[in-house]
Amino acid sequence: MTREYLKKASLTPKSDATETHEIVKGILDDIEAGGDAKAMEYAAKFDQYEGNVLLTPEEIEAACALVPERLKADIRFSHDNVRRFAELQKSTVSDVETELLPGFVTGQKAIPVDAAGCYVPGGRYSHIASAIMTVTTAKVAGCKHITACSPPRPGVGVAPAIVYAAHICGADKIMAMGGVQGVAAMTFGLFGLPKANILVGPGNQFVAEAKRILFGRVGIDMIAGPTDSLILADKTADAHIVATDLVSQAEHGYNSPVWLVTDDRDLAEDVMARVPKLIDDLPDVNRDNAAAAWRDYAEVIVCSDREEMAACSDDYAPEHLTVQAEDLDWWLENLTCYGSLFLGEETTVSYGDKAAGTNHVLPTSRAASYTGGLSVHKYMKIVTWQRSTREGSKAVAEATARISRLEGMEGHARAADVRLEKYFPNETFDLSANG
Repeated sequence: MTREYLKKASLTPKSDATETHEIVKGILDDIEAGGDAKAMEYAAKFDQYEGNVLLTPEEIEAACALVPERLKADIRFSHDNVRRFAELQKSTVSDVETELLPGFVTGQKAIPVDAAGCYVPGGRYSHIASAIMTVTTAKVAGCKHITACSPPRPGVGVAPAIVYAAHICGADKIMAMGGVQGVAAMTFGLFGLPKANILVGPGNQFVAEAKRILFGRVGIDMIAGPTDSLILADKTADAHIVATDLVSQAEHGYNSPVWLVTDDRDLAEDVMARVPKLIDDLPDVNRDNAAAAWRDYAEVIVCSDREEMAACSDDYAPEHLTVQAEDLDWWLENLTCYGSLFLGEETTVSYGDKAAGTNHVLPTSRAASYTGGLSVHKYMKIVTWQRSTREGSKAVAEATARISRLEGMEGHARAADVRLEKYFPNETFDLSANG
C-alpha cells in the first residue's frame, strides 16, 4: 500500500522554542519575585491596560448588559450542552471499594482539585467558547474556586461576551490580564486569588510555554500547539462541504495544518480546486490566515482503500478528525488516535468548537496518540486508600517483607515485620528473601 501526496506541506508548525522559553522564563521569574506590582507592569506593557484586574460584580453586570440577547441565548445553549456532557463524563468515575482479601479492603476516591485557572484567549478572536469549555467543566468537576483569565483590550477590558460566558458558567473571579502575566497571576496566587492547582485553556506560544515551564508545581491540561484538523472522505463525500470544512479550520492561524485523506483522486482534485476560491471569499484577517495555512501546512493524500486511510489518520493523530464516508460505524470502531471525532456530513468541527457539548480543548501536534482532551477528569485526582483487619493484613505483610528484602529495602521489610510480631506473637514466619 502506498500514500500519494497530491499536496505536501512545505513547513511544519513550530516556533523558535529556545527564544520563546527564555522570554517566558524571564517574565515568570520577574512576576514571582515582584508580585502584583510586577504583573501590572507587564499588563501595562503587553495589554496596554491599567484598569481593574479582578472584575467587580458591578463591572461584570455592566459587561453582561452589553451582550445582545440573541448571543446570550446562544451562549446559554452552548453552556447547557457542555454542562450536560460534562455531567455524563463525571458519572463514569465513582468512588469504589473492594475486599481483595478477607479483612483487607482497598478503594478509590475521585477528588476535585481546589482551585482551577482557566485561560481564555481574547486577542485576534474573542474565544467565547473557550470560557464555556473550561469554566463549565471545572464547575461540574466540583472545583471550589475557578478563576477565568482573559486578555483585556485597551480602553475596553475583557470582551463583554467572554465576561458573560465565564460568569454564567460559574467563574468565581474574572481577571482582566492576558498572556504570561495572566498565567503567572493564577499560578502564584496574586491579587488575592488562591494559587491554582491546575491551569487549563488554549493560548498562543507564550501561554503554552508558560504552562510547560510551570508544569509540576501546577497541573496543566496539555501543552497545545497550533490547532490541526484531518478529514477522511470517500467517493460519497460532498467536495464543496469538504473544502469548506478545511478552510473553516485553516482560518485558526497561519500555521494551522489541515489534511485531507481520501481513496478517491477525483474528489481530492475537486476539493483542491475549490479551496482557493473559498479562502478568497473570507474577510481579510481570516483570509490571510487560511491562505498561509493552506499554502504552507496543508496536505492532500490519496490512499488505496479505507484501511490505509484509517492507518494514515492514526499516524497523524489529529486534534480534530472528521469522517465523511460510508459505514460510519466501521470508522468509529477502527480509528484510534484523535482528539475529537466528527462522524458524518451532518456534524462538523465547528459544532464541537462552539456549541455541541464535547470539549474543544484538545491535544495537538500528534499528542492524540497518547492523550485525550479537556474533561471533568482533568480536574479530578483519582486517589486510592486501604484499610485492614489484623488477620487481613497477615498475607500482605508476609509478601511485603519477602519482596522488600529481595529488593534490598530492609526498612520496608521491617515495617511489615513489626506488625506480624505484634499481631501474631505466637506464630513463626519465614520472611527471608529466599524463603
